[in-house]
Amino acid sequence: MRKIETDIAIIGAGSAGLCAAIQAAAAGAGVVVFDENQLPGGQLFKQIHKFFGSREHQAGVRGFEIGQQLLEDVKKSGAKVMLDSVVYGLFAENSLGVIAEDKYHYEVKAKKIILAAGAKENYMAFPGSTLPGVMGAGAAQTMINVNRVLPGKRIVMLGSGNVGLIVSYQLLQAGAQVAAVVEAAPTIGGYGVHAGKIRRAGVPILTSHTIKEVYGKEEVEGVVLAQLDEKWQMIPGTEQDIQADTLCLAVGLNPMTELAWMAGCQFTHIPALGGHVPLHDHNMETTKPGIYVAGDITGVEEASSAMEEGKLAGIAAAAALGCLSQEEAAAKKQEVLRRLDMLRTGLFGEKRKAAKEQQMADMAGWQALTAEKGGVK
Repeated sequence: MRKIETDIAIIGAGSAGLCAAIQAAAAGAGVVVFDENQLPGGQLFKQIHKFFGSREHQAGVRGFEIGQQLLEDVKKSGAKVMLDSVVYGLFAENSLGVIAEDKYHYEVKAKKIILAAGAKENYMAFPGSTLPGVMGAGAAQTMINVNRVLPGKRIVMLGSGNVGLIVSYQLLQAGAQVAAVVEAAPTIGGYGVHAGKIRRAGVPILTSHTIKEVYGKEEVEGVVLAQLDEKWQMIPGTEQDIQADTLCLAVGLNPMTELAWMAGCQFTHIPALGGHVPLHDHNMETTKPGIYVAGDITGVEEASSAMEEGKLAGIAAAAALGCLSQEEAAAKKQEVLRRLDMLRTGLFGEKRKAAKEQQMADMAGWQALTAEKGGVK
């Protein structure tokens, strides 16, 4: 078994993990980033659309371009990135178990750990859901934007959140036909600007509809839809048959919290953030001292929020090691918190802000209860 010792170990080389690495390494901390994929950058390299928001939030810049800049900044910072490296365990005294390249076994000792593992796609079960051709929208996005492979010729998208709308448009750009976007709710879930693009391209968005079944002998050949009533029940006689060879599911994301559970972090359940999420304070530190979280593992938001949380975790971890003075750290944190607050405004942002405030309130409640019982064990 090989051994690695470092100041800060970061799990996940996506937008949050890379931003954490840049901040911590720039402050002088020794940083090693682990990621199970063969390329760093996470979801950013699948995002060919331009970001929204203000200039300081990379408005008008495409996701993969942001990813390329982050990779350059990581190289300059001196942080080490280990790819094709699966972190399979988080044990006592901030020890990690890592398998690299399917053959090298590492024991990693870190003074601080930042979990930036991201999120995974939710799935749905229905008749025919296991047929080849049923896939997550994220998988389809990876195929077209990373691997340059068209997942199908005629596609139905289930889910009208930003992921469903954006991937539908990108499928059109890649040469596929999107037969319909199907949404169970009575209104679309994503930004109107994204919905407008695909509507102008002739793609119908069918709200208050769901998938009744998918059929085909050896692969998807068609999709049967049904309309929903106000109680979300299928209305008999409203079935609609659409010929398609692919069904993409854009039905939400779930934080990848396995390592946080293994470490013994305390959790709360907030549906608006994707389900069970680890409690953390304003420094992104969990209920386990020395273990921080950032990005979608803390609750599913936009990539811009993940990057800011990564910066905050990197600053806080470096400051805790004495790499930054209290004054320097406070000023940097305040600037990041200001940008995060900007991102959590507006119709969609306010909902996320309320959910994050609930998460903070739950953390404060846990801290008060722990103090009454004599501190963290």
